[in-house]
Amino acid sequence: MEHNRHFNGVIGRTVADSSASWTASPTEVARSPNIVMIVLDDVGYSQLGCYGSDIETPALDSLAADGLRYANFHVTPLCSPTRACLLTGRNHHAVGVGRVAEMTNGFPNTRGFVAREAANLAEILRPHGYQTLAAGKWHLAAIDDASPAGPYDHWPLQRGFDRFYGFLSGETNQWNPELVQGNERIDLPPAKDYHLSAGIVDESCKWLRQLASAAPDKPFFLYVAFAAGHSPHHVPRAFADKYRGRFDDGWDAARDRILVRQKASGLLGADQRLAPRNPGVQVWDEMSAEEKLVAARFEEVFAGFLDHADVQIGRLLKQFDDLGKRDDTIVVAISDNGAAPLGGLHGSYDHHRSRSGDQPSVEENMARLADLGGPLSYAIYPAGWAMAGNTPFKRYKSQTYAGGIRAPLLIRWPTGIDAKGETRRQFYHVVDVTPTLLDLVCVGLPGRVNGVEQMPLHGTSMAHTFNDNGADTRKKVQYFETVGQRAIWQEGWKAVTFHTRGTDFDSDVWELYDLDRDLAEIDNLAEEHPEKLKEMIALWWREAARYGVLPLDDLGGRNGVGWWPEPSSRWVLYQDAVLPHHVKTGTGPRLLGTSHRITARIVRALPTEEGVIVADGGRFGGWSLFIQGNRVHYTVNHYGERGRVSSSVALPMGGVTLRVDVAKVADDEGRIGFFLDGQPSGAGSLAPFRAYNFANEPLEVGRDGQTPVDDCYESPFPFAGRIVDVVLEAAGDGGVDQQALLEELMGSQ
Repeated sequence: MEHNRHFNGVIGRTVADSSASWTASPTEVARSPNIVMIVLDDVGYSQLGCYGSDIETPALDSLAADGLRYANFHVTPLCSPTRACLLTGRNHHAVGVGRVAEMTNGFPNTRGFVAREAANLAEILRPHGYQTLAAGKWHLAAIDDASPAGPYDHWPLQRGFDRFYGFLSGETNQWNPELVQGNERIDLPPAKDYHLSAGIVDESCKWLRQLASAAPDKPFFLYVAFAAGHSPHHVPRAFADKYRGRFDDGWDAARDRILVRQKASGLLGADQRLAPRNPGVQVWDEMSAEEKLVAARFEEVFAGFLDHADVQIGRLLKQFDDLGKRDDTIVVAISDNGAAPLGGLHGSYDHHRSRSGDQPSVEENMARLADLGGPLSYAIYPAGWAMAGNTPFKRYKSQTYAGGIRAPLLIRWPTGIDAKGETRRQFYHVVDVTPTLLDLVCVGLPGRVNGVEQMPLHGTSMAHTFNDNGADTRKKVQYFETVGQRAIWQEGWKAVTFHTRGTDFDSDVWELYDLDRDLAEIDNLAEEHPEKLKEMIALWWREAARYGVLPLDDLGGRNGVGWWPEPSSRWVLYQDAVLPHHVKTGTGPRLLGTSHRITARIVRALPTEEGVIVADGGRFGGWSLFIQGNRVHYTVNHYGERGRVSSSVALPMGGVTLRVDVAKVADDEGRIGFFLDGQPSGAGSLAPFRAYNFANEPLEVGRDGQTPVDDCYESPFPFAGRIVDVVLEAAGDGGVDQQALLEELMGSQ
């Protein structure tokens, strides 16, 4: 039994004839350096200073100067899969994370969580005496499991981490994040001008100080996953203004500058060429003055965002110094994939809007220029800056060309790495990081972890390259696949194909590159070496079968395959209910753009008891039902364009049943009626009123916790009375009948 384990004393009839044993649980680790993983989000190969960037990142650059910079490191093209590979040392499809956690499709390779047969580094190290800490982005829990109902099986605390502070989904508002501490969703800290990048480092530093005070010799594994530079690009204005004017000459000039630096620093060879311009990216010199002005400001904001994150990393590194932990701490810093092109041609002040296909015009972005980076924007830069951020490579995040899968890797370990400031050129993949760290701490993969038999590691240790610049990679093959985009690397050769969603996979045209001579994938050798290409394609299919890549799915929706099951049409919610965005997007309420009914039973003692009854979303889109000025109000918000209708009569005191009926009467209009205890109490028209995927904020009962749907109140605007329950009914099978609802509305007016 556990309480008898490691006891080596003697038990007699009394304490007098017994000897106690205070032996601590032994560790099998021959050496136990601290381990820190720093993960950046959507940061391209060339967006760090030490990789040639115009952006200032002195803290990260110091890791390169005091340790090693890897020039030939690869990741997957998306965030969840890279994180699964990084933490487990196994390929992402094989553990159930073939793409981002939200994109489940009913097959084993896309469950949205990491199989327990693939224990992560925290689960492996914890039994060896390590304290395990995680801060920032998780994105390794299936959407159906991320609500307060759980199950919590794949949240950080259930997957080997002692502490967690951050968010579970793929992105969040940096100024007003959806925060989880441990297993609990928490409110935004009261600090003025809170920013998530600073918040996760504040929490990490606090944990480290507490650990060093309580157990100064206990090793730790700290996993810090920033949301920078994923959209939204949020940053204190001073950081963005620091770069004012620096990007006025555009992305074409930036690519040229970056390549010069990459060559000068020895990152790339002196004969390295730029890959051709990505399709759809404008020639900077052919753009209008207004287009250039807007585009340059977007990049200033992104640069400030990354600079600000680097400042926080600097604070974290200083904390190691202050605690005397620097020398025996292994710091690994990477990005999860290449820079993202999702801002399109001109960028967007509201990424949610551009995602829905409603791309803001240059004029609309210009009107919001002063807001970029601040709490009133949800910005993402134009694709041209992502192209520059992936210099010298082509294409982007989500694609298996180098622009999507080549990433920075920095490693510092003063005690274990004699070489300082050197560049390593061996091919490695993110799946190789955990095997390397286990090698360094002399821990083999256990046969079972928490009672679960383990699958083998798929990665290869690169520890032998730390002090040997000429060492062979020892890695022979690595496949790539994400949402139908495919590639394979074998001993310097790479075959890759670009897949167009909805087309037959057999029609994909494969290309062939000799990366030892052409790492930017410029010279396609498919026609010159047809047999080699055929061999590489066959190898891709073998690796796909071996690691569970199949069936291929490009999210085209064929054969009934989609992101999630259809939602129900009726929900009963209670006071303090919270449905996170990624949960409600799947099977939760989706009311905008469809006829629906909201029925709330509330109790108030005073006419001044007001607040939000139920709200979904926030400043960048959503809807809210609230009481203010002793009237009921219903607001819809379409990317900041709001429509509000109010009841015509005051609410009675005591218990009351409040009902709101909404009928869709046109493509962008709804008709709303208010009822108090069944009696008509006002009506009006709602516009805009259309279905769309709005802000990454939760549905809440009794408050609007992150940002306000309506600007006539400030979050969280909690309801001061009591909510018995709230029933939401949407049009559709088993839900409210749209025609009957419309007839009732018209008949009551």
